[in-house]
Amino acid sequence: MSFKELGLSDPILRSLEDLKHSEPSEIQKQAIPIVLSGKNLMAAAQTGTGKTGSFVLPMIELLQNQAKPYRKHVHALVLTPTRELAAQVRENVYTYGKFTSITSAAIFGGAKIFPQKSKLKKGLDILVATPGRLLDLHNQKSVKLNQIQILVLDEADHMLDMGFIHDIKKIISLTPPNRQNLLFSATFSPEIKKLAQSLGTDLVEIAADSPNSTVSAIKQIVYKVDKNQKSSLLSHLIHSEQWPQALVFSRTKHGSEKIAKKLNAADIQTATIHGDKTQGARTRALREFKEKDVRVLVATDVAARGIDISNLPYVVNFDMPTYPNDYIHRIGRTGRAGKEGTAISFLSIDEQKFLRGIEELIDSKIPQKTEEGFKPSDKPENSSGSRRPKGKKFGFQKRQAAKKGKADFKSTTGSKKKPSQNKKKGSKAKTRWKKGKGT
Repeated sequence: MSFKELGLSDPILRSLEDLKHSEPSEIQKQAIPIVLSGKNLMAAAQTGTGKTGSFVLPMIELLQNQAKPYRKHVHALVLTPTRELAAQVRENVYTYGKFTSITSAAIFGGAKIFPQKSKLKKGLDILVATPGRLLDLHNQKSVKLNQIQILVLDEADHMLDMGFIHDIKKIISLTPPNRQNLLFSATFSPEIKKLAQSLGTDLVEIAADSPNSTVSAIKQIVYKVDKNQKSSLLSHLIHSEQWPQALVFSRTKHGSEKIAKKLNAADIQTATIHGDKTQGARTRALREFKEKDVRVLVATDVAARGIDISNLPYVVNFDMPTYPNDYIHRIGRTGRAGKEGTAISFLSIDEQKFLRGIEELIDSKIPQKTEEGFKPSDKPENSSGSRRPKGKKFGFQKRQAAKKGKADFKSTTGSKKKPSQNKKKGSKAKTRWKKGKGT
């Protein structure tokens, strides 16, 4: 099936031809006809499956011949969890619609608000936004949502993980009830299904792959290694296997900087992207990585949303993700659009529970191995022997020993404690009071 057979017009087909996109992905084959028919949609789509095109392409098709929106109004709204993803989606809107008259913009926190206000003044066909900044601009009367025709919740599962549920409900309440609803999520948790039900009961449910699964084109490997050897193992693998590029995930911002420092010291050009970076610094780091000026990009989960690198060969979970859903989102940065990719996870002894959760979610065992020279030596806490450190006593025994020592001391002194001089008469103050009373 071709894009033309899906019902897309010549201006859009021309942009797809320029991008060398000759055949739609599985999710696009299923989603585009449904969106063009005006139906509501709930789609299970992983990162890298052509998900963005599955809603951007039909939106442009539906809106390109309509009258332009009024001042400060918007016809289609796409909500995303992060600024990087918002920028990425807006870039796709511009690229796919460059031969049409579609107007669009992205608004998000961490950037100056006044330029964003000016973009909204004339009205927009498509607005891509993060929930918090959108509500800020709405409260300042800089954008109106009462003429929304299409509402898209992109990576809805991650928005819920980040605590945006109340903001999302507030935004939905500001839009007209007869809008078209499109919900995209890599996983179908009970919370996602509940959110979908709140959008309407007539949603068409589709899935390119089974929900909560990983892309088959991605080779997954777990390396067992001690925590303090992870940086050395990463440097070793990059050098010995001559990785051209790698996206490395760290659980914390501080950890990202620590990893980057060690890799740069090992002569591996590395940049970082996380929440403590300014928007300018994050954009610059992402651009340098895309242009291959740096070999490794170290990121936290939140900051990595929206990273779209074609032919990215390696993704590394330096720290095992705390939440199994994050594993699917992380490794989805490689193996995009049917290309092959490798997802490597470093597993220390205290991260076994995270691996069990991931394997339970994807319903598959991930192969484990050790690298020569980096075999783990750490043992689980309290794995063998007594739980008490040798030579120390605790609890009841410690109290008993203290009492016994006190008793032994009394018996060895052989002297009795002298009674207090004021024992019979009370305190000195009381004695003086009695004497004073008698005089």
